Amino acid sequence: MDTHIGQDLAHAAELLLKGELVAIPTETVYGLAGNGLDEEAVLRIYDAKQRPRFNPLILHVADMKQLADFATEIPEQCYRLAEAFSPGPITFLLQKKSIVPDIVTAGSDMVALRIPDHPMTLQLLRMIQLPLAAPSANPFGYVSPVTAQHVFQSLQGRVAYILDGGPCSVGLESTIVGFQDGGLVIHRMGGIAVEEIKRVAACPIIINVSSSRPVTPGQLSSHYAPHAPLWMGDIDSLRQVHVGKKMAIISFSRKYRNPEPTYSFVLSPEGDLHEAARNLFSVLRSIDSLGVDIILAERLPEVGLGRAINDRLHRAQVLHKI
Repeated sequence: MDTHIGQDLAHAAELLLKGELVAIPTETVYGLAGNGLDEEAVLRIYDAKQRPRFNPLILHVADMKQLADFATEIPEQCYRLAEAFSPGPITFLLQKKSIVPDIVTAGSDMVALRIPDHPMTLQLLRMIQLPLAAPSANPFGYVSPVTAQHVFQSLQGRVAYILDGGPCSVGLESTIVGFQDGGLVIHRMGGIAVEEIKRVAACPIIINVSSSRPVTPGQLSSHYAPHAPLWMGDIDSLRQVHVGKKMAIISFSRKYRNPEPTYSFVLSPEGDLHEAARNLFSVLRSIDSLGVDIILAERLPEVGLGRAINDRLHRAQVLHKI
């Protein structure tokens, strides 16, 4: 299969309606999209990503009306969060209607739904009037893509078309929120910080972000990993443990110097967590081109998007230890 990059929405819509796969831009990361009501198209997503079929997918829709088309009921808290954050990097875990194929939800009676905040993809969703199942457009377990070129590098020959919407503005996957006993459950840290959700929700919040049998995407303990082993912790101490190795260092705002061979990547020289989130996956992909022996990563402040960044780094670290 030839893979092309472009901005032709009509062509992308035509392919999706035929059951083909199209990589789509969102504010979070690029998604590998297929018709979410077409079981064969969804199977192609799993096959193209080599993703385990017990790991459910998110359905992307154009607006709240479409959200209601695929969920049996929408709690008042969901409407409140949607008013504050949608379109945007938040996903809602809701009781699914029977129209949603079980393969999308990995057999669960809950479906993850979100309204992406990207003009091209919103226009595409309005054109086709169908939900798009769209996990990140990369091989399973690898670093998520935040540019069209990232998708091409990883999935060339597995996807018909890559809709180029420019670099992703958030750079981390969406926060996934469920509703339980009058409170909220955060199933995945992401582009909306816990503090922001607490400010709007005004109800008890439980954080439950890992599972070997996930009910939402992003709950597996190992994920988002570059090719080299990654260790998190105090950089100066880790450098002493791994002395002599060709290493890359990821830090929040501090620039680390020699000894060589050391590559230093600063996520945000100004100490801005939003900038750090936007840069994380691009940095991890850049490091993969250097052929380093090891990656050392600084733990970011456990506030705001720092929690989500630390979550991604931790899962990348776990993958190389299991």
